[in-house]
Amino acid sequence: MLCNSVEEIDVVGLEALRNHMESKPVWPIGPLLPSFLLRQGPQGNQNKNNGPLVPQSRTGKEFGISPESCIEWLNHQKPSSVLFISLGSQNTISAPKMKELALGLEKSGKYFIWALKPSRGFENISEFESEWLPEGFVERMNITKKGFLVKNWAPQLEILCHSSTGAFLSHCGWNSVSESLSQGVPIIGWPLFAEQPYNSKMLQEEMGVCVELARGDETELCSEDVKKVIEQVMDSRKGDEMRNNATVIAEKIGAAMTEYTDEAGAHQKGSSIRSIDDFLATITSKK
Repeated sequence: MLCNSVEEIDVVGLEALRNHMESKPVWPIGPLLPSFLLRQGPQGNQNKNNGPLVPQSRTGKEFGISPESCIEWLNHQKPSSVLFISLGSQNTISAPKMKELALGLEKSGKYFIWALKPSRGFENISEFESEWLPEGFVERMNITKKGFLVKNWAPQLEILCHSSTGAFLSHCGWNSVSESLSQGVPIIGWPLFAEQPYNSKMLQEEMGVCVELARGDETELCSEDVKKVIEQVMDSRKGDEMRNNATVIAEKIGAAMTEYTDEAGAHQKGSSIRSIDDFLATITSKK
């Protein structure tokens, strides 16, 4: 079995999977991301990218805003000062919760990029302002320039790779988790369904890179809770610890996909590259 994970950061999960698979091999070959986005081990580049990365033709999705526009806005913000909010392409939340989230964002005073989707019961995204955002919210964001609202799918990789991005409010889907951790960005969790609550629990309790804001769409949510969690992750000592933990994980993820020559002149390969090699050797030996 091939899985989009990394040996060094998913020890417990991979052990459980291997026990379940019994004698069948499990190869963690993640992260499934372009290699130039990763922090490349002992001798690699540790700098973040502040430019467009992924052509729209490769994503299969229609951008709600161009990557260039997002990058231009982010370039005007301070390092690690922006919160990115996206609850995934398959998820929506109720209108009351979306309004509380918006009010909490505004109360926090933080700069943010928010990938908006119509709330449940609404299909026309052009009518979202009056129906499921607080009155005057969009106008205030346009004036203060603190909120960058994307009314469709946002270029997530570009945003997470930018040095101005300091945290990610996410549904904790595994692809989003991998992208965020590969860039050393801590997470505010709002898991909604499927395996997402388990991911959020692991991120918070085992990795120390997440604070959970809510769970599912049934959780009671108020704007003060949103404000409190944002400040905890972006302003407090705990937030600094989360960011440090996320940076360590990013380095482990990058090292897993790195090949280099060590000081003794020996060629070294990261764990995910070794898994790929082992997988290829296994399938070719059975021909």
